[in-house]
This record gives sequence, C-alpha cells and structure tokens, in this order.
Amino acid sequence: MSIAKKLVGQTAAYGLSSIVGRALNYLLVPVHTYVFHPEAFGVVSYLYAFVAFFNVVYTYGMETAFFRFANKPENDPQTVYNRVLSAILLSSAVFTGILLLLSQHIADYMGFPEHREYIVWLALVLAIDAIVAIPFAWLRHQNKAIKFASIKLVNILITVSGNLFFLLLLRQIYEGTYLQNLQPLAVSLYNPGFGVGYIFLINLVANALLLPMLWKELRIFRFKLDMEQLKPMLIYAWPLLFMGLAGMVNEVIDRILLELYLPEGFYPNRSNFAAVGIYSACYKLSIFMTLAIQAFRYAAEPFFFSQAQEKDSPQAFALVMKWFVIACAFIFLFVSVNAGFFADLFLRRPEYHEGLLVVPVLLLANLFLGIYYNLTVWFKLTDKTHFGTYISFGGAAVTIAFNLLLIPVLGYMGSAIATLICYAGMALATYLLGNVHYPIPYPVKTILGYIALATVLVAVAYFIPVENFWLRHAYHLSLSGIFLAVVWFRERAYFLTKK
Repeated sequence: MSIAKKLVGQTAAYGLSSIVGRALNYLLVPVHTYVFHPEAFGVVSYLYAFVAFFNVVYTYGMETAFFRFANKPENDPQTVYNRVLSAILLSSAVFTGILLLLSQHIADYMGFPEHREYIVWLALVLAIDAIVAIPFAWLRHQNKAIKFASIKLVNILITVSGNLFFLLLLRQIYEGTYLQNLQPLAVSLYNPGFGVGYIFLINLVANALLLPMLWKELRIFRFKLDMEQLKPMLIYAWPLLFMGLAGMVNEVIDRILLELYLPEGFYPNRSNFAAVGIYSACYKLSIFMTLAIQAFRYAAEPFFFSQAQEKDSPQAFALVMKWFVIACAFIFLFVSVNAGFFADLFLRRPEYHEGLLVVPVLLLANLFLGIYYNLTVWFKLTDKTHFGTYISFGGAAVTIAFNLLLIPVLGYMGSAIATLICYAGMALATYLLGNVHYPIPYPVKTILGYIALATVLVAVAYFIPVENFWLRHAYHLSLSGIFLAVVWFRERAYFLTKK
C-alpha cells in the first residue's frame, strides 16, 4: 500500500504540474490574439512547430535512456547522469552553433529576413531545454516530484507574467490607456516595433532562469564523455528519436505544411502566415479536450498496470473506455456548439473567428486520439510496444499525405480533416491489432453511437443557426442537455445499481 500510495502521490504531482501548466499557458492565447494580428501569430505558431521537432532532435531519446540505464543494478546512477548530460551538452553546443551560424540564411528562407534574432533566441531556447531535461530526469529518478513540479510551475508563471507585463501592462501604459504618469517609464522599457519578439525573448529568459533553479542538480555534474560506455545508450535511444519525430509530425506538421503548400491568395487579403495564425488560434480551442485526455492518461496508466493481473481486467478496461468516450463526446459537443462563445473569450480579434469551422473537426480528432491512448493498453501490457512505433509512423505518413492532398483544395480545413483521419486511423488500427493480441470486450456499438449522437447534434447547431443571443445559448444548452438525457436513459441502470 505504501508503494501504491507513493506512486499515486507522484503521479498527482507530475500530472497536476503538467495540466495546470498547460492551463496557465492557455491564458496567453487571449493576450496574443488581442495584441497580434493573425500574420504575426502565424509566425509564432510556425516557428514553434519547428521548435517542437528540434526539441526531439536535441534530446534524441537520451532522457528515457537515462531512466533505463540508471535503474540497472550494475550501473551507478550518478555516472549515467554524467555521461548522458555530457553527451547532451556537447550535441546541444554543436546543434545550436550550427543554427547560430546559419541564422540569417534560415530567417531569409522562412520569410522574415529582418528578424534573424528570432532564430538566435530560439536556438538558445532549444539548447537550454535539452540541457535541463536531464536534471529534471534526475529529480524524477530521485523521486523529488514536488521540486520537479514546483520548478516547472515557476517557469510557466514567469513566462505568463512576462507576457502580461510587456504585452498588456507596458503596452497600454505606453499607449496612454491608463497610468499616464508612468508613460515615460513605459517608453523606456517597451518598444512597439519589437512585436512577437517579446514572446521569444521572454521564453528565453524564463528558460535561462531554470539553470539557477536546478543549480543543485547541475552542481553534482562532472563532464565525462566515454563513447564506449555511451554507445549502448545511444543504440537504445535512436528508435525513441524516430518515434518522437513521428509523434511531432502528427501534432505540428500541419502548421508547417499549411504555410508551405497553401496557394497564394487562397484566402483573400490573408497571407499564408495569417492563415497559419487563424488555424493555430482556433486549434487552441481544443485545449478543453486535450486537458481532459491528459488528466485521464495520468490517472489511467497506473490503473491499467495495477489491474492487469485481475481476472476481470478486460471488462474493467472496457467500462473505462465507455465512460471516457461519453465524457469526451460531451466535451466535443459542448465546445463545438458554443465555439463562438469560447472564441469571444479567448480569440480576441474577430479575424481569428474566420476559422471556427475547424474547431469541431479538431475536437473530434482529439477525441479519437484519446481513444487511441486508451486502446494502447494492450501493447503496453503485453510488452509489444513496437506496434506503437509502427502505428505512429503510419499516422505520420497519413498526416503528411492528406495535408499535401487537402491543403491546396480546402486550406486549413484540409489540415483539420487530415488530423481527424490520422487519429481515427490510429485508433482503428490499434483496436484491430488489439483484437488479435489482447482482446478486450469494448462496447463498440455503444461507443460509436455516442460519438454519432454528439456529431449529429453539432451538425444540427451548425446547419440550423439561431440569431438571437439568448435564444442561441438556450438552444445550444438544450442540445447538450439532449446528449446528457440520452446518456442517463441508456446508462441509468449503472447509476441505480451503485450503492
């Protein structure tokens, strides 16, 4: 019980820090969409898509390799820590050095030659991210969940506070909106021409402050680069690098391909960067589904492993899946029919509302991603995780193919549909393979029925609009109520038999 209690506590600490961190970061969406036009926001989204890929390259699976080799009885964890961090330090210096040398050429190629500094700052962010990943891994190895979570949250609070201070407070003082007596100070600190550069620079400063916060873990480090000893770790880590890259393709490649392959003039008076900005901002409205899935994963994975040996575990897994889908289908429905309301709250400029039609598609896509995560229980419990690699690469291929096929025809709606096809295909493939290797009696008809019901109600809301503000919200709430009523009618026996 003490081990289980400890595991639950650590899972809560790591999970809560991640979920709260995402929620806090989401507070920046209304700030950025209020301050910046879609084109500027598109530049930010486009560059951070590349950062997501390079983050995987910079760590190349060595974080997981550290856990694997540090926990081997014949290895000294401190020695493994020294070797892994030495390798990351050296490779990060090389990668960032190359990016710094080529920064002007990269900025020219990407379409903002006058902002070479964006590449410089993000190259430094990548190096710091990779370096601190290993001290963070050391904290987890030492079971210091509270310190891990605290530093992560402080980093996010610094980032959020910096954005609020420069992009809202100083900006409005500078423009004379209020606190006019402080305007001379604001003039000396705030430069309106700096634009989205504030986002990148604040990111760099916040990440640099991680180094002193992790000083105790960095102080014990001793540079030790022994290639002979490092070789087994690199062999172990390489497949993880490719799995990570495949995962990033599914998550962010659409922003890059949208900028590259959207025909010029597809959206009148909108550049490709503006289209990326609108799509990325609307994508943010799927955060409600993302947070639900992330919370579920932190809670469910320990549950799945703890229940694996129980006689009725397949039935338990099937029940979990059904209620997970019911909850996510309701989120899909509620956010989709109220997308305009959420857009008014979070997407502050009306230009961003042009892309709201992608919101239901992306929410449904993320629902299938959640189903996929739920279905992966079979290959995790049977130690056949190589199937996860095959499915991830298949999903990446589908994502790229359908983005290239649909973007020139449907614009950013094509990217949304490609995401839906990818995640639905991954879920289907995992289900079919699971039926062969580890059958679980999922109530497929019931699950598909709830998804279909939610989809039909979303379609009703979109195809039968109501203009009056109050009637519209009552109408949308009634559609959500219909879904809940159907759930109660069909599942009431489950509730009524519970004591």
